[in-house]
Amino acid sequence: MQSLRWLRCLCAVDNPRMPLDLDDTERAALAALLRAQIKNTRWPLAPRTKALRAILDKLEPPPPRPERFPRPKPPAQPSALLAKKRRR
Repeated sequence: MQSLRWLRCLCAVDNPRMPLDLDDTERAALAALLRAQIKNTRWPLAPRTKALRAILDKLEPPPPRPERFPRPKPPAQPSALLAKKRRR
């Protein structure tokens, strides 16, 4: 809990859009700290944990989801071959 005290200073309540000038190593360290806090939390659905996940998504956006397959077309007239098989 004490390790997140400085994180509260970064997320100023007065200025929620405060820019962070972090280099790659600082950004990676902050992301690792957030991942560890999220992983070790006792209550994964708590508002605090959701806020930490939102911050982590801003630091390291998740990879894009793959596109879904298109919906199947509605059935049309059966083919002549299928109609021939049904007659037998």
